[in-house]
Amino acid sequence: MADPAADVADVTNRMEEIILGEDGKPLSKSALKKLEKEREKERKKAEREAKLAAEKAAREAASPDYSVGRYGKLPLNQSQERTGRERRKIEDLTQNDVDQTVLLSARVQTSRPTGSKKCFITFRQKTVTVQGVLTVDENTISKHMQRFAAGIPVESLVLVEAKVVKALQKVESCTIQELELQIERLHIISEAARLPFTLEDASRPETEFEKDPVLVRVKLDTRLDNRPIDLRTITNHAVFRMQHGICKLFREYLEQKNFVEIHTPKLLGAASEGGANVFKVQYFKESAFLAQSPQFYKQMMITSDYERVFEIGPVFRAENSQTHRHMTEFVGLDLEMSFDEHYHEVLDLFDGLFVHILDGLKTRYSAEIEVVKRQYPFEDFMFLPKTLRLEYAEAVKMLKEAGVQMGDYDDLSTETERVLGRLVKEKYGTDFFMLDKFPLAVRPFYTMPDPSRPGYSNSYDFFMRGEEILSGAQRIHDADFLQERAKEHQIDPVTIQPYLDAFKYGAAPHAGGGIGLERVLMLFLNLGNIRKTSLFPRDPHRLGP
Repeated sequence: MADPAADVADVTNRMEEIILGEDGKPLSKSALKKLEKEREKERKKAEREAKLAAEKAAREAASPDYSVGRYGKLPLNQSQERTGRERRKIEDLTQNDVDQTVLLSARVQTSRPTGSKKCFITFRQKTVTVQGVLTVDENTISKHMQRFAAGIPVESLVLVEAKVVKALQKVESCTIQELELQIERLHIISEAARLPFTLEDASRPETEFEKDPVLVRVKLDTRLDNRPIDLRTITNHAVFRMQHGICKLFREYLEQKNFVEIHTPKLLGAASEGGANVFKVQYFKESAFLAQSPQFYKQMMITSDYERVFEIGPVFRAENSQTHRHMTEFVGLDLEMSFDEHYHEVLDLFDGLFVHILDGLKTRYSAEIEVVKRQYPFEDFMFLPKTLRLEYAEAVKMLKEAGVQMGDYDDLSTETERVLGRLVKEKYGTDFFMLDKFPLAVRPFYTMPDPSRPGYSNSYDFFMRGEEILSGAQRIHDADFLQERAKEHQIDPVTIQPYLDAFKYGAAPHAGGGIGLERVLMLFLNLGNIRKTSLFPRDPHRLGP
């Protein structure tokens, strides 16, 4: 009796021998012969390639690797030892180091083999670069080491031992242009995975896109999603060194003026501005709020006779604003001070403070400004040695004369701010000015009314390139008057009782203001989006990284 399984196998084998053409029909004898010839050709080609690869591998195996120990991947640094050997900074290399052997750690910015005996590597520390050259010789640098160097992924962190030599010609692609490193040892400290985008693409000047629209442009969201990589660019290093500079200059000036730096709570039992734009959080069995400003505490410090205080800290605003200049968390530069007779004493201090900051950025951070300009060209920021001071009524008049329709007591919109900035620049030649005497109705409850002009207040905003960067005022320092104003703003005095109580025991006249750090830097550099001047921005759609 026939075996059914054997019959099925036999039929299957015969079916596999039948080769069908594109039309689904069996190939003719001539077509089969042609196909067989093509298959034989491919087989021989594969055999030749395999033979060549085997011969190459044999030659390489026969070639001694006399660089063993001079290259490779270091074990994970778990603080196993501390040799104390000096590691140099690229920026400190000079002609005095020529013919000296140096040790340094750096990132591999580019790696470019030329032939089988050389490899050029650009090493980077922060924003400083130098060219390294690895050359195969007969004793110390093997081809194995050259292939290793050529295969190091870009942005990997490496440990390099090299001799400093004079460059045969100026290395235009590096910041150190007169020197090169002759690589003697090369080890990977931390190997980089494939990048989400190249630093070359992320650093490309805006002007190049105008010349060649097909160039890769790294979108802002992609940058922010991969912020630790994006922050490595030379432009971002310059931007955030300048951000540090603003804080340094702010602190420097105020300390010279006898201010005390303070640190106030960011978890509050009541909304600090009395408005709706506040983040509410669960605080054990009750609710708390994230501070919209250090306002209440700055004023309490004045009632405690500290006279002049400042703070640099986070500010939270629950504003669902999808704009180029709003974030839900930003850094506030706040100050408050008592005065003797008139709140303009505080405006005078602000004047000196801003001139100090703006002048300091232009003189101390000129190199960083030029770096930013190379990628994002902009017009230099213009300001006067004595800051222009306008009153709100004057500004409204200028706007009306320019065709803007608005009431005398209307608040400024984003667009009217821009128009006003343009008018001021045309008339006074400055990108920076103060606007004093705002309508009382558009200011917080603790703002002191102007006693001589009903409807106005002793409050002010400062502007850069037609956008507000500071808001401030003389504060109400009388407890009864303060409580009355709170009620007029529909604020239950019970919710801010500790703040109100601070004024019951005598408080000096005082004024102050809050500055948005990221906004100041954005406008100084004219970058067009505040997210570019925030390390890890937070907005209604972004809570990470």
